[in-house]
Amino acid sequence: MATLAEMAAVLGVFGTVAATTMPQLLAGLDESRVAGAARYMSSRLAEARMDAVAHSREVAIKFRQANGVYSFTVYVDGNRNGVLARDIQRGIDTPTLGPEQLSDNFRNVDFGVQPGTPAIEPGDDPPGDDPIRLGNAKSASFSSLGTATSGTIYVTGRGGAQYAVRVFGATGKIRVYRFNRPTGKWLPA
Repeated sequence: MATLAEMAAVLGVFGTVAATTMPQLLAGLDESRVAGAARYMSSRLAEARMDAVAHSREVAIKFRQANGVYSFTVYVDGNRNGVLARDIQRGIDTPTLGPEQLSDNFRNVDFGVQPGTPAIEPGDDPPGDDPIRLGNAKSASFSSLGTATSGTIYVTGRGGAQYAVRVFGATGKIRVYRFNRPTGKWLPA
């Protein structure tokens, strides 16, 4: 039978181990959630592109910010002139999905940029504090030919993990990048 002193010593060792490994576990959890959210956003963009090509229509993912939180909605063109804000307001371009927030599926994850995050490509402007870099309309539009609005969407978590989802206009291709803080470089994820 264990004595009270032995039990206290074992509990002390367990407490010390837990206290030293907890920050690493939390950082790993944050990294995993942000990576999942970036891939999820990438798949939503790819889905919109496939819908546009398959149904010969323009499809757009429009981002909105309210009270500091971003949401996104997928719209389809209802009159063959592209997805436009005025047509959305009139009910001509209709939503097919959303509005949705990343935090709906990924706890403590949102569209955002960690301070000091550099540009992905040398010569590009750094993101600053704008996580949705898709022009003034804040939307990624996909045409029936598969082309798209060029831009970058930044995803971050509370623990500092930083990912980016890039859309390449001429091809409509979508790539996910991870920012490696120790090296200060963006890497394909």
